[in-house]
Amino acid sequence: MLRLRGFVRKRRDPLRSGMTTLLSILLSMSMKIRCATPDDTPAMVALERHAVTAAHWDRQSYASLFAGGGAERLPLVIETEAGIQGFLVARAVGPEWEIENIAIAAPARRHGLGTRLVGEFLEQARATGAEAVFLEVRESNLSARALYEKWAFIENGRRNRYYSNPQEDAILYRLRLI
Repeated sequence: MLRLRGFVRKRRDPLRSGMTTLLSILLSMSMKIRCATPDDTPAMVALERHAVTAAHWDRQSYASLFAGGGAERLPLVIETEAGIQGFLVARAVGPEWEIENIAIAAPARRHGLGTRLVGEFLEQARATGAEAVFLEVRESNLSARALYEKWAFIENGRRNRYYSNPQEDAILYRLRLI
């Protein structure tokens, strides 16, 4: 603690704050967002398995993602020199887009990668002339909910007991693009 003219100020842990800042800088310097390819499937599956709140698709779901299963799909990955650090999958549903799945690697969380990934997706959705984007998220996933609210998504419903393991409500969000 520092005492300055009667004020008490706690010192921040220089290692913790310095490492967080350094990691954020390094991640942003070497980061790129691109469309995923079938070759990215193993990395996407591995990321998803370590993300408790992700959708947990099976390999068949990923195979259909790249096979074109009828709906227009947009799979994006965020990549650094260390490899794929996150992904987002969305699909066109009429004049709207649905974010179906999103995951960020644990060490890369809270460094703005999710924000950048969602931002890139929203740019691409707007470019298609989409009217809105919608999604659902576990009620307890407060970090994801904060991310969506940062982008001005509005909570517009709930699906009771939608998720299992553990059983939990889904919170529905929607963002109007036009």
